[in-house]
Amino acid sequence: MPIDSLVQGRMSEQVQKAVAGQFQIEAMQFDIPFVRSQHAIRLSGRFLVPTEAAYEHISRLATDSGYVVYFRKEEDAEVIYFTPGRLPEHRPRWPLAVGLFAVTVVSVFLTGALTQETPDSSMTIDWLAGLSYAIPLMLILLAHELGHFFVGRRYRMAVSPPYFIPLPLSILGTLGAVIVMVTPPKNRKHLLQLGAAGPLAGLVFAIPLLIIGLSYSNIQPLPTDQPYFVEGNSLLYVALKYLMFGQVLPTPDGQDVFLHNIAFAAWAGLLVTALNLIPAGQLDGGHAAYTLFGIRIRPLTFVIIGILIGLAIYTQFWGWMLWAVLLFFFGQTYAVPLDDITPLDGKHKALAIFMLVLFVLLFAPNPLRVITP
Repeated sequence: MPIDSLVQGRMSEQVQKAVAGQFQIEAMQFDIPFVRSQHAIRLSGRFLVPTEAAYEHISRLATDSGYVVYFRKEEDAEVIYFTPGRLPEHRPRWPLAVGLFAVTVVSVFLTGALTQETPDSSMTIDWLAGLSYAIPLMLILLAHELGHFFVGRRYRMAVSPPYFIPLPLSILGTLGAVIVMVTPPKNRKHLLQLGAAGPLAGLVFAIPLLIIGLSYSNIQPLPTDQPYFVEGNSLLYVALKYLMFGQVLPTPDGQDVFLHNIAFAAWAGLLVTALNLIPAGQLDGGHAAYTLFGIRIRPLTFVIIGILIGLAIYTQFWGWMLWAVLLFFFGQTYAVPLDDITPLDGKHKALAIFMLVLFVLLFAPNPLRVITP
């Protein structure tokens, strides 16, 4: 139902008071569908002060009057939307988060601990192997998720605790974890910091753990009489192996590193980080790409989907086909900030570019191969 003229008059006064001295109104429209509201107020005109400062001022006054403020650029015009109501609140489901974390720890532990000496023997639990795999991997994943969580809380975004995803009887034991962002970030800087905090926090642990794990690993001939797994190479992984062993592995004559559980856990942490850095949708890499290019980045999702399908066919790693499907359905929605006008400053642009470069360094085109002699 449209807002009547009396209410429109009151709303017009509130809006004009909020933007006074900050934004020169050229046109005001009522009952505009925007986000979750059918009764948004749309202002077009020009800003009188820098947009970042304008948002702080306008949003503070608008919140007191019961509005949420959005800055947008539409066809090279700068506009402001006022939507009645408040941003949604989130009640963290800590029992669920703790329960999923505990189940994931068990799942990851069993992935490293279960051994079978011969095809005919029963499964046994190697506690040392299980702990040497579970502790470093969960440390990397937990650091990654808490990086997101604490930055979100620092900027007063409604974010959930990390929900870990156990995947028993799989090669990694987990699919990582997710954090639900209930409210949008204030601006692109906050969005970038939220997206970058996870991968950077995880790498603080993953890279040293990989170096430690490689120091316990050995170079041996690859099996010639039984199937075996080969972990995928990324540029960073190849460089660290070269640093530790002085040669590019695997070698042409069939030598490769046989990873200690700590090294394999760190490699898995790098793989999860690389997947999160894919520059699409609401992945960490998608946040970095959006903060640089805005909604213009959306066609890149289809390019990435095509690349993943091509990789799946070429490498026979069909997990890329699953990722292509997920990106098709979920990778076209980006986390758009409340203030989507204020651009990144120089240091934040450098950080966003670094995150995209990091994706290139960590991405393994063929993460896992089964070699049958």
